[in-house]
Amino acid sequence: MRQDLYAAYSLWLREMLRFFRLKSRLIGSLGAPFFFLAFLGMGFGSGPALPGIPQGTAYVSFLTPGIIGMTLLFSSTFAGLSVLWDREFGFLKEIMVAPVSRTAIILGRTAGGVTTSIVQATVILLSGIALGMTVTGPWGVLLSFVFMIFIAATFIGLGLAFASKMEDMSGFSLIMNFLIFPLFFLSGALFPLDRFPSAIRMLAYFNPLTYGVDGLRHSLIGTGTFAPALDLAVLVVSCLAMLGLGAYLFEISEVK
Repeated sequence: MRQDLYAAYSLWLREMLRFFRLKSRLIGSLGAPFFFLAFLGMGFGSGPALPGIPQGTAYVSFLTPGIIGMTLLFSSTFAGLSVLWDREFGFLKEIMVAPVSRTAIILGRTAGGVTTSIVQATVILLSGIALGMTVTGPWGVLLSFVFMIFIAATFIGLGLAFASKMEDMSGFSLIMNFLIFPLFFLSGALFPLDRFPSAIRMLAYFNPLTYGVDGLRHSLIGTGTFAPALDLAVLVVSCLAMLGLGAYLFEISEVK
């Protein structure tokens, strides 16, 4: 048990060191979300209020939780890329034959991915506040971190599941891009869900990120489409399902 905890901590620490040492990774991962936030927030914020946004709510306040969700989605799913990278250079084989459980390996990688994702999301949150976002208060900000953790863990599980069944890093990136952009645009991150056609709206209801973004809006600006309890319940179930799937596929995967 003690060995497993130390192994999980070591993998978490490795992810932290690699994340902060690679400045280009940090800057590059935040570039697209920041420009989405800055240009869309300033562009639509200067015009009339969009239909579906509550009266008195600035568009930048409505948009910031969506861009936080985008940041978590992108950074979490691509956490699986580090598994392929480690497999390519032999590090994964070394830790797989170590006298620790694969559960500890999964926990360490998940904890590292969640932490790096939340660091990036926090930068976007602070940027939104600097651009004029109004938050409900400190308790709302704290609650938003609960939603961030579940969003990040859900999509880390998804990335881990795909990484466990693939060997090609280029193919993994293409498939992830194919998945994450529909998930992002269907989440209501940019526009209210009631502006979607009914058929598209039904697809959005099956998207875990939809409930994550809605939960962030409830936490940060005090408004949303669903009940906060429903948002949290769907995220918890999605998180357990995705992490369970990712852990199972990682457990049965073979390292060559």
